[in-house]
Amino acid sequence: MWRLPSRGDGRRADPGLRGRGGFGPPAPPRETTDVRPGRFGPLDDLAQIVDAAELTGFDGVLAPYDPLGEESWIVAAAALRATRYTRVTVEFQPAFGTPVYAAKMSATLQRHSAGRLNWRLAVDTDDAEARTRGDRVTGDERYDRAAEFLTVARGVWNENAVGAAGFAGTGFDYAGRHYDVIDGGFRGILSGLAFPAVHLSGTSSAALALTAAHGDVHLFAEQPDGIAAVVTELGERAAAESRRVRVGLELPIIARETEHEAWARVHRQWDELDRPGTAADHALGDGRWAGFDAFGYDRQIGLVGSYEQVAQQLSAYQAAGVQTFVLSGHPNIEEIHRAGEHLLFLADPPGRTLTTAQELTA
Repeated sequence: MWRLPSRGDGRRADPGLRGRGGFGPPAPPRETTDVRPGRFGPLDDLAQIVDAAELTGFDGVLAPYDPLGEESWIVAAAALRATRYTRVTVEFQPAFGTPVYAAKMSATLQRHSAGRLNWRLAVDTDDAEARTRGDRVTGDERYDRAAEFLTVARGVWNENAVGAAGFAGTGFDYAGRHYDVIDGGFRGILSGLAFPAVHLSGTSSAALALTAAHGDVHLFAEQPDGIAAVVTELGERAAAESRRVRVGLELPIIARETEHEAWARVHRQWDELDRPGTAADHALGDGRWAGFDAFGYDRQIGLVGSYEQVAQQLSAYQAAGVQTFVLSGHPNIEEIHRAGEHLLFLADPPGRTLTTAQELTA
């Protein structure tokens, strides 16, 4: 899966200077042979990124929640409309609306995309940001609310088709601390659809408990000492709930033909920021580098190296139980094509991609 940019894109190391998509500083005046306005809008760059992800073989894209960026629901809907095979994961915080409203929007998106929508809940958001949108729920209570949110959303959803009956529900009642539903449940065209796969994240006890009870995929951020211990804890919690949860990992990447070329890119970007120390100070070994947050990435630790080295590390994660990867890189279009054309087939498990002989006889 590829993480879409939510606040512009570009080649510069400083995210504030990336002008693609209408963000960043104003573009310098320049002469052009086509002076008609509106020929290339701010969402056209995102559309090209989504197209590149599908064309190069990514299974899906993530539309991240960003209070200062593009609205993830709109980006996700546009991505579903523009693709045929790509799964689209929309990230949102549970306070944006009721779970019934989120479920109904998702049912419509599932109908129009042949069931390609996933959810990712942004539960533990910044306190100050939450207050700016009127959300007073704090601390672990956010996870209690998220549990109720998912319980209600699944409760009104009917994966088996139910005949229409006016405004009548299907008998789902719920009385909780945050939500109350009487005779809820979708019928008619809103029924008979697959519920979106639920992605969650976090390493706190409350976060792991939420995923163990309600999540389908848990996305971790790489840690200096690895994620083995917390993955084991999640597995134990899920087993206690008689459930199984897939493990995912979010990783920024810089992959090139050679290791030297990849690290040269890192050093150029680091020097552009004029930060103290050197990029090498943040190397963790095995191609892991802990300086990606300086370049505006959402995660601190990612992978740097040749295509073969990065693929080997991804394969090592797979052997350790990681089943889903959310990769990112900027500028996005260029990095998606690099990853899709030179990296993915090296990291794919056996049988996932065609061999040369299979391609010739297909």
